[in-house]
Amino acid sequence: MFVKKNFLLIVILLAVVFAVATKATVFQKPTTPPAASVPAESAEFRAYWFAGQAELNSYTLQQARYGAINPGHAVLIFVTEDFRTDLQVKSESEASYSKSTPVLKTNAVRQFVTGVYDYSLFTSVFTPINAAIFPNTLKVSSSAQEWCGTTFTQLNLRTTGYQVEGHSYFEKEGEENYSTGKVLLEDELYNRIRLDPDKLPVGTVQLIPSAVSTRLRHKKMEPQSATITRAAITAQAWFGASASRITTADSLQTYSLDYTNDARKLTIVYEKAFPYRIMGWEETYDDFGKVLTSKATLTKTIRSDYWKHHAPGDSTLRHELLP
Repeated sequence: MFVKKNFLLIVILLAVVFAVATKATVFQKPTTPPAASVPAESAEFRAYWFAGQAELNSYTLQQARYGAINPGHAVLIFVTEDFRTDLQVKSESEASYSKSTPVLKTNAVRQFVTGVYDYSLFTSVFTPINAAIFPNTLKVSSSAQEWCGTTFTQLNLRTTGYQVEGHSYFEKEGEENYSTGKVLLEDELYNRIRLDPDKLPVGTVQLIPSAVSTRLRHKKMEPQSATITRAAITAQAWFGASASRITTADSLQTYSLDYTNDARKLTIVYEKAFPYRIMGWEETYDDFGKVLTSKATLTKTIRSDYWKHHAPGDSTLRHELLP
C-alpha cells in the first residue's frame, strides 16, 4: 500500500540518487571554459600576461605619406589591466573592480619624418580577455600629431554598434559624432592574434578599417568588406639576414586583409607559437596618386614594468629597446 501511494515520490528519489551517484547533476558537472576563453585559462597564458610586466616591441618603419616612403620607427606595447565596462576606462580603485574585466591593451606608436616635419600617431585598443562574455573590443582611441595640427578619434562599444567621436583641424571633418556597425575592428587584430590567432576569421568578412588608415586618408570609420587569408612565410623571407637574431622560429604566419572596394591590403606577420609575437606588418594603398607599401619590421622585444622606470637613469632601458 505504501509503495502504491508513494510510487511517484519513490521514482523521483531513486532518480536523484542515481544522478548523484553518477555525478550527473548540474552542480557536480565540471565547468568547461568556452573555447574563446581557453587561452586565458592556461597556466602558460597567465604566467606570461599576468606577471606584472608589459611586452615592449620596437620596429623599423617605412611609412607611406605624401606619395613617398618616409623613415621612422614604431612601438607596440602589450599589457593586461582591469578595465571598467561601464565607463570604459582603467579601473584604479577597489570599489570599481566589480565593474571591471581584464583586457589586453595595445598601445601602438608610429613616428616618422616627412621632409622638414614629423608625425606621431598613437592608438590604444582595449580587448577583453574573456571573449565568451565580452566578444567585442570595448574601446579604441587614436590621435595624430604633426606640424599642421592635432586630430583625435575614439570608438566606444554600445549596445547596437560603436559610437565614433572625432575632432580634427580639417574643415570637412571638424567635429564628428556618429554610430557605426558592431563588427570586427582592424585595430583589434593585433590583440586577437596575441589572445588566440586560430579564432580569427578567414574568407569574406566585414571590418572597420584602422583609425590610423582612415585618419591619414580622411575617411569615415565604416564597415567594409574584405577577403582574409592565412599563409606561411619563412623568417628568412621576412627578416633577411637578421632573422636568427629576432626569432628562433623558421616559419612565421601571415594574416592578410584585402579590402574589396578600397584597393588597400594589410598583412600582419606573427610567430605561430605562443605568445604569438608580432613580427611586423605591411600595408599597401594609393597614397597621393602612388600605390605604396608601408612596412614595419621587428627589431627588439623586452618585457618590463616600464611604468616604474621614469627616472633619467632609466633611459638605458629605452636605448635597449630603441638603439
